Amino acid sequence: MIDSIRSSEEAIALENKYGAHNYHPLPVVLAKGEGVYLWDIEGKKYFDFLSAYSAVNQGHCHPDIIDALTEQSKQLTLTSRAFYNDQLGRMEQYLTETFHFDKVLPMNTGAEAVETALKIARRWAYKVKGLPEDQAQIVVCDQNFHGRTTTIISFSSDATARQGFGPYTSGFIKIPYNDADALEEVLKVHSNIAGFLVEPIQGEAGVMVPDEGYLSKVSALCKAYGVLLLADEVQTGIARTGRLLATCGNCQCADKHCSGTPEVKPDILILGKAISGGVYPISAVLANDQVMQVITPGSHGSTFGGNPVAAAVSIAALEVIKNEQLAENAFELGEYFRNELRSKLGDCSLVSLVRGKGLLNAVVINDTEESETAWNLCLTLRDNGLLAKPTHGNIIRFAPPLVMTKEQIDECIEIIVRSVFEFEASINL
Repeated sequence: MIDSIRSSEEAIALENKYGAHNYHPLPVVLAKGEGVYLWDIEGKKYFDFLSAYSAVNQGHCHPDIIDALTEQSKQLTLTSRAFYNDQLGRMEQYLTETFHFDKVLPMNTGAEAVETALKIARRWAYKVKGLPEDQAQIVVCDQNFHGRTTTIISFSSDATARQGFGPYTSGFIKIPYNDADALEEVLKVHSNIAGFLVEPIQGEAGVMVPDEGYLSKVSALCKAYGVLLLADEVQTGIARTGRLLATCGNCQCADKHCSGTPEVKPDILILGKAISGGVYPISAVLANDQVMQVITPGSHGSTFGGNPVAAAVSIAALEVIKNEQLAENAFELGEYFRNELRSKLGDCSLVSLVRGKGLLNAVVINDTEESETAWNLCLTLRDNGLLAKPTHGNIIRFAPPLVMTKEQIDECIEIIVRSVFEFEASINL
């Protein structure tokens, strides 16, 4: 019998003793979540400004999603794909109609979905494009983050994720992000390119938003050179950036703020995180028949991928996004949030930049990546009732659940501004 945990100190001590030290969490022990709020084990209430890295876009424990989870769990949880189940086809129809693709391949985690997309692109290159076997290359971007599997870290720029895990997987060419000319140069020189894998916004790199038109340019280049465009929307998708997808291919966001001009439809779309509302591990890879037909029985699979619970949960999670107009809310509150922070922190020497799109935002701290300034500021934010976490050392990502209201965002802005000036005053003493 395992005893219940009675304090934050006890919980942290247990994790440190019995768990692998592959994370460096902010020192807060959470025990409850609802909507935009989290409570620690002692009962202190916080605003969540990380949303489990954009997995909890619909808010913590959304009742509609929890109902789908619990009701399906009472009926059937897992069959493996050795048999059909009565929920998977519903999920597949819903996803393909929502995102305008012919086929979907369900998986569990974002990293699994990226690996799946890479496999599809390579097999397509051999079976459809006609490249020589084992010669296909994938172009990726510098400062990317697509997960931490052996293949993915092989083309990562993160030394911490790579060091000590070689030998690395070959077959990748790295170019600068937000540089369409660099992609064209690679495509001119190399005839064995299968695909270009890109994040519409680089979240882990510090919410790096590309120039207007960048995605359109790289999409056109991929089409011109017969290369697949692979869009990793694990973090940016599902309304986070103010549209259903950051790429907004075929205007499938359908919100009133969209210009109505199709920007990009990738050949392979990679989804995860908020496709479940944060209550279950679900990811998906979508493509049209010409691409997805290269996957045949036995060539790829997952025991849990496409299980009945995941199917029911994903439909409910996407229904919440649509019914509660969360893409529109993210757009409106994101514009307001950035403008307010820029105005209120304009005279602050600690913050050098505010950037983002929708409710995926970041503040750049005026210090080096090696400093602990951003970490320590996050501790001040925690003390004042708001949870966020640094990325890349000197950048703090702000990504609250999309169910946040105007009144709540105003309260959060007040906490952030007060915390920044309190912290700045403390270090200038």
